[in-house]
Order: sequence, then C-alpha cells, then structure tokens
Amino acid sequence: MEDKDIIALRVAQEIKPEMLVNLGIGLPSLVANHLPKDVHVFFQAENGVVGLGPRPPEGMEDEDLTDAGGGFVTAMPGAASIDSAMSFGLIRGGHLDMTVLGGLQVDERGYLANWMVPGKMVPGMGGAMDLVAGAKHVIVAMVHTARGAHKIVERCTLPLTAVRRVSLIVTEMAVIEPTEQGLVLKERGPGVSIEDIVKATGAKLIIEGDVPEMQLN
Repeated sequence: MEDKDIIALRVAQEIKPEMLVNLGIGLPSLVANHLPKDVHVFFQAENGVVGLGPRPPEGMEDEDLTDAGGGFVTAMPGAASIDSAMSFGLIRGGHLDMTVLGGLQVDERGYLANWMVPGKMVPGMGGAMDLVAGAKHVIVAMVHTARGAHKIVERCTLPLTAVRRVSLIVTEMAVIEPTEQGLVLKERGPGVSIEDIVKATGAKLIIEGDVPEMQLN
C-alpha cells in the first residue's frame, strides 16, 4: 500500500456518521475514497459544494463538479451547491465537525504551517486559515518527511496557518496527538518501529507504554 493510501485510510477511521467534513486539496481529498460505504458523511468544499463524493471514473468527469483545488469530484444524492458566503459561514461559524488538511510543517505546540511553499509564488492561503480556526477537529494528513527533511519540528520556520493546536497528525509512519504537554505518539505505521519514528521526527515525542500499530483493515 502506498504511503498516501495508508494516511488516507487511517484518517477515514476518524470520521463518524453524519459529520460535516472539509477535505483539503491533494492527499486529504483521497480520504473520501477510503470511507466505508455504510458511513453517511457530508463532505464540504470551500468553493461551495456540500455532499462531495469520491473522484469519478476516468471519462466521467464533469467540469462543473470540482473541489476547491480544481480536482474532479462526484456529488452524492442530496448534495447542494451554495455560494461562497454560505460556505465560509459554515466554516467560520463553527459548524464543521472536522477538516483534513495537508501540512508542510507541524511543531511541538501543534501549530500548522501549510500554505507558503518556499520559492513558489502563491496568491494566498485560501481557506486554510479559516478552517484551522473554525473547525471543531483539525487533522493534518501528510507524509512524515519531505526529501529527508523533517516536517514535524520544534518550531515552524514557515508562516503559521493559524495559532491553534491541531487535533491529530496522521502520517504513513505514525499517529501523533498534539497536547498541552507536547506531541504524544499514539500509533505506529505498518511495520514501523518507534526508533524509526523518532529518527524521522524533528521534535520531541512523548512515548508512554506500548505503542500499537495502526489497524487498517
């Protein structure tokens, strides 16, 4: 199983029936593909869709049905198209049960940096700031390292998305919960040792007792 699928499958386990969930662009959008068919969830995108489904089969794409990043999606029965004001009203009003976002860095405080790519011109952070500030639960779904460089660090060197602790970090190597005391290692990735995780992490981890392996079945 590829790293991105391990991450998406593990994040999908955090989603409960009837939740209103925002999926970020890129890796987080894969979560919809791994949700059990009997779990009814409302996926929301900032561009004004509630009731997103997984990516359509090749050749079945509809140019009018995309997520906030322009990726093709499907619409589930009962889906609704809303304007931007209503979409961000849901986010800023605290109505989102969960958002799943990608990350460039997360630090020991649980603060996320996910919008300013070094050396790249970007128009702005999009809805990430509102999502981190407004959603009830914020899950960061990202690979553990980038070209050998740590992504979980003592302090973010990139601009912060918001000054709020995220709820959970899920990588292909670990599930980590940011707390007031620090980053708590909750689970190990498939076949990954605690030593591997510590080596790949640029921040101190709190490790208590036996750390179980992710259950992905």
